[in-house]
Amino acid sequence: MMTSLSVDTERARLDYEALVGRGLSLDITRGKPSPRQLDLASEMLKLPGDVLKSEDGADIRNYGNLQGLIELRRLFSGFLQVPVEQLIAAGNSSLELMHDSFVQALLSPVPGAERRWADEPRVAFLAPVPGYDRHFALSERFGVELIPVPMTETGPDMDVVERLVAEDPAIKGIWCVPKYSNPTGVSYSDETTRRLAAMPTAAPDFRIFWDNAYAVHHLTDEEVEIADMLALAAENGHADRVLVFGSTSKITMAGSGVGFLGASETNVRWFLGLLAKRTIGPDKTNQLRHVMFLKDEAGVRAHMRAHRDVIGPKFDAVDRILTEELGDSGLVSWTKPAGGYFISLTVPPGCAKEVVRLAKAAGIALTPAGATHPYGDDPEDRVIRIAPTFPVLSEIEAAIHGLTVCVRLAAASR
Repeated sequence: MMTSLSVDTERARLDYEALVGRGLSLDITRGKPSPRQLDLASEMLKLPGDVLKSEDGADIRNYGNLQGLIELRRLFSGFLQVPVEQLIAAGNSSLELMHDSFVQALLSPVPGAERRWADEPRVAFLAPVPGYDRHFALSERFGVELIPVPMTETGPDMDVVERLVAEDPAIKGIWCVPKYSNPTGVSYSDETTRRLAAMPTAAPDFRIFWDNAYAVHHLTDEEVEIADMLALAAENGHADRVLVFGSTSKITMAGSGVGFLGASETNVRWFLGLLAKRTIGPDKTNQLRHVMFLKDEAGVRAHMRAHRDVIGPKFDAVDRILTEELGDSGLVSWTKPAGGYFISLTVPPGCAKEVVRLAKAAGIALTPAGATHPYGDDPEDRVIRIAPTFPVLSEIEAAIHGLTVCVRLAAASR
């Protein structure tokens, strides 16, 4: 529990006036790879050169192979904890695959369902909060009700999750970022994963959207490992419960990556059967380019260590400045993630929107307050997501120094 200590109001105002006077123009709103990170994969643009066939002899330039190159699926199978034959390698975005899975469930009964979700009188998803705004936006786009569930240090509050899914057949799924969650950096404990896999649900077609976006995005020497959700679900008689998502978008090039979908054999057949109506095959040239560039699991790990060398100092700077400026103030708390792309800052109740407003007026763009909650509504108005990866280090330092000034003034006004 944070204790709000007294703030020198006059000093806070003077510091803020000085901040505004600097005429800053800084943006830490979204978790994009920086140009230096993208440069790490620049050699990929020279590939595949004159290699025009996949390992099975197929011409990569032509139609076909809806499931994607087996050599790329083999490369990421271990990282995503999905057997090669149950993994789909698709286009450049895992969000696209989440969208398609959602839409297909609305329009075509998923395995185990009696009818389409679109024919249900009510469809709801559980939304761990703080959470990922794009998950929430996708649900809202299709009129799916979002039910907030508190996040803990080991994942979503499973006592709440188990009670809700057992009682309400309209709850068809839950959004999960199980490793280095957006924005808290929390990784799900083995116990949380086991309970998600085993829990009884009132809806027979309940789905876990397991967005393992940061599977290899470590910031420390100790690489977090999570339990194998797909295997646990199968062991507990719920093989069709899980849809695993991942991508190379923050590994190679954000706009030219490869998205993955992993699931039970039954779910894979269901999805590919529907996908065949939309496309005749993915960009296999890009998929082979990834295989040739990354080579093997050791190559992926080495490449991600290079990413860490670029962004690690930025995360360290955020933690250092928050500690120096606010660490003993009693006003805030923040996360120190072991991986991923975000830091979650918790300010005094009723202050997050004011902090964001003050920062904007001083030339510092922050993610809108409330973005970490369904419908943009953080009931306590406390959570601010910080995205340190894209700006250069000096800009991160300036932005976080300015942010601390805004926090102090917002707290003083309360």
